[in-house]
Amino acid sequence: MAGGVAAGAALLALALAAAGEAAVVLRDGDYEGLVAAVHPRVPEDAELLASIQEMITEASFYLFNATRGRAHFRSVKILIPPTWTEKSYETPKHESYDTADVIVAPPYWKHGDDPYTLQPGACGKMGKYIHFTPNFLVNDYLMDIYGSRGRVFVHEWAHLRWGVFDEYDSDRPFYVTGQNQVKVTRCSSDLTGIYVCEKKSCTEGSCVINKLTGLFKEGCAFIHERNQTAVSSIMYMQSLSSVAEFCDEHNHNREAPNLQNRMCDYRSTWEVIKNSTDFKNNSPMTNPSHITPPSFSLLQKRDRVICLVLDISKTIAGGNWINRLHQAAELYLLQIVEENSYVGIVTFSHIGEIKTHVRQIVNDDVRKQLAAYLPAAAGSERTNVCAGLQLASEVIRKKDGNIYGSEIILVTGGQDSSMKKCFSDTINSGSVIHTITVGSSAAEEIEHFSKETGGLKFFVPERLHYSDLLDVFSGILSRSGDTFNQSIQIESASDSIGGYKQLRRTVTIDSTVGRETFFVATWQTSEPPEITLSDPSGKSYTNKDFDIDSIFHVARLQIAGIAETGEWIYTLTNIHPSPQVLTMIVTSRAANSTIPVVSVKAHMSKDTNDYPNPMVVYVQASQGFSPILGASVTAIISPENGDPISLELFDNGAGSDIVKNDGIYSKYLFSFPGNGRYSLKVHVQANRTTVPQTAMLWSHAMYIPGYVENGKIKMNPSRPSVIKKDLQIGRGGFHRTAAGGSFIISAVPVGPYADVFPPCKIIDLDARIEDNKVVLSWTAPGDDFDKGQAAGYEIRTSETPLELRDNFYNTTFVNASSLSPERAGYKEIFAFKPEAFTTENITIIYVAIQAIDEVFLHSELSNIAQAVMFIPPMDYPTSNMDFSISTILLLVFGLLAVVCLTASTTLCLLKKKDKKTALETTAKLL
Repeated sequence: MAGGVAAGAALLALALAAAGEAAVVLRDGDYEGLVAAVHPRVPEDAELLASIQEMITEASFYLFNATRGRAHFRSVKILIPPTWTEKSYETPKHESYDTADVIVAPPYWKHGDDPYTLQPGACGKMGKYIHFTPNFLVNDYLMDIYGSRGRVFVHEWAHLRWGVFDEYDSDRPFYVTGQNQVKVTRCSSDLTGIYVCEKKSCTEGSCVINKLTGLFKEGCAFIHERNQTAVSSIMYMQSLSSVAEFCDEHNHNREAPNLQNRMCDYRSTWEVIKNSTDFKNNSPMTNPSHITPPSFSLLQKRDRVICLVLDISKTIAGGNWINRLHQAAELYLLQIVEENSYVGIVTFSHIGEIKTHVRQIVNDDVRKQLAAYLPAAAGSERTNVCAGLQLASEVIRKKDGNIYGSEIILVTGGQDSSMKKCFSDTINSGSVIHTITVGSSAAEEIEHFSKETGGLKFFVPERLHYSDLLDVFSGILSRSGDTFNQSIQIESASDSIGGYKQLRRTVTIDSTVGRETFFVATWQTSEPPEITLSDPSGKSYTNKDFDIDSIFHVARLQIAGIAETGEWIYTLTNIHPSPQVLTMIVTSRAANSTIPVVSVKAHMSKDTNDYPNPMVVYVQASQGFSPILGASVTAIISPENGDPISLELFDNGAGSDIVKNDGIYSKYLFSFPGNGRYSLKVHVQANRTTVPQTAMLWSHAMYIPGYVENGKIKMNPSRPSVIKKDLQIGRGGFHRTAAGGSFIISAVPVGPYADVFPPCKIIDLDARIEDNKVVLSWTAPGDDFDKGQAAGYEIRTSETPLELRDNFYNTTFVNASSLSPERAGYKEIFAFKPEAFTTENITIIYVAIQAIDEVFLHSELSNIAQAVMFIPPMDYPTSNMDFSISTILLLVFGLLAVVCLTASTTLCLLKKKDKKTALETTAKLL
């Protein structure tokens, strides 16, 4: 192992020195390598490409000023889909649609053009991508709604890159201050405008205050003055011409009940941004006059070229390696790899061998011919990874002279201290390398090939009889964004079945799939199991209907045409007296090119982790861009040695799950049986598909209802409503399985260890006042993060949120000894009567909680909740007066009451308007 460690250190140094192009990097104030990719279903449009460039160019200068001279965009790559006309575009190297920072794609619902960022992580964590629609980029009328495109880009970039959140809140657009004023949820509070009743639900004709809450009733909107003097904030309303900065510690509105305050502990957006890894040790540029527009490269990938590089050495543990490798690679060639791809095959042990040069898959016959080249016997007891990779480059280069944008699927399980000889050349060659490491003996440095080229990385434990290797090959798909031609794994079942026992399961084929549906069974003994399969109509298939390969122990059935929607039942009966592992794999493809498939993607929060730091498992379930709710999601984490770990994931807005009902399911992972590699696989199923009712759930630019300009209100078109039929979600259930890659754990102690895992942070604490009591509700954490049951809670209150954040133990203690914690995931409700602290006619109480486990480990401080008791003044009117817009403006400019009355009366007679405005109770415009 000493040689392996030395090689690892050398490789790591090479990796750090190499020009890694898998992510955006910040060098001396220049962001380099930003990738924007156009979805293959977007129609060809030269104007779209020009608009992308104009948007990012504008954003670059705006970003430079917003970051106070710290950053701008230097180089940008635009990935053009292969469905567009071939021109003299450059060939991409490692760039792909699935790994792009920015995607241009159809909206996630029919009329939704909100730019948004998929942001599943906590405050300060990077998001996944920014989504712009073609309509947003080419139709200028949307700039009245969202602002200029460059400014919107910077708003979304702050979500994506620095993990900050919006400073408005669609669910809580107003709040009551300690000064008995209704304010708009915003930052900064210096932004001015007027209240307008814009919905028919305003029966009184103007904005009316609810006497119980002190807030405006539904239908009231705040219309901003277009001409402002306030300069912040970009995360509230970047569309205003005066706004050029993020809110900082000096002007941050800590009272506003927005997501930024809740998720970032009342820190301003600029405080979070300047403490990010980008800027923590980065000073402003000394010569900003050298800032130039970003450079753009237009890239287009035409053909998908793949070479399988298969380790056939005897260094991989288990005598069944070649058999399982053959099964998995055959599955990939016959069912997974997309039509029209070019595929070649190389094998290696101490030397390499070209089994076949690349051939284009144009029909099933070519697939079978390629499968015939798969290895049937093991090689020597030595492993030479470089020999395989060098031959793979030769195979790929023979097609058209270069290997840019090609893919190598490297499967290996042996130690090889000589990899440093080819590492630098390989990662700089322009090929994307997907790695599959097998067993605990695989060289530690294999994953560097994937990391430096933007490839996928997987790990397969040594329990080779199970389905892990088959699942991994099923997960290596084209990353072009074209899900219609991709294979979808419906089922993966694998279990040790006793003599004469059965593996019996039900699998659902939903309406979004059904084309090229395969059922594949594998076994260990010389004779196949007895196979029965029934479709939803009762038609049965048995062994005689399957193509059976008795040499490699595979039985395969392809369903003709489009597989019937509904429940399929299969049974595998072990006809031998001794136990054996039986496996069933089901794959399919999209049934209709116009209806997106239900898809599942899984990933970990980190690629490497040190104990005892927790990780988070994420699973996104969606149809196209529409999130799917109510699914049952199970993650299977397999270590190098030991039994797999099973976790149930939730989309409940608690614990590790930041946003409730956004289709992203998550769970903490913190207990590890040992050091080394781990693999992730997920099973997702639902009896009935559910979709959200709201139009937008993720971090997105605000839909501006209108502006006040030159004394007149100019309203934008109303926001389109979500229509269920537009979301195209099937009503039935579905099953999915997906491989989620691998990760590495270090520093796990040997033997028993003390409890070092506290309860997880409570992030959904809510407070309200009922009958002079504060009623709290939250989701219970566990004894260890989100597992088990906490021992107790410490609840405290204060008049200010910062006192709770910074001096929690010096604030007012709440006796919660009567509260017995629920198990993790259950709802907690607790009411108490607070010590009164009243300011004029308003009572505001800030509340925070820490959970405590049985060894007195404390969770992080919860989000800080605000409870407001509105006490109407004795002379509070029963309803607000109806004022026309003209009346409000005259009042604001201080004209005499008589003049106001005369003018408003005259204007009302001449020009009666449906929309009315209302003054605040203090008769003051905000």
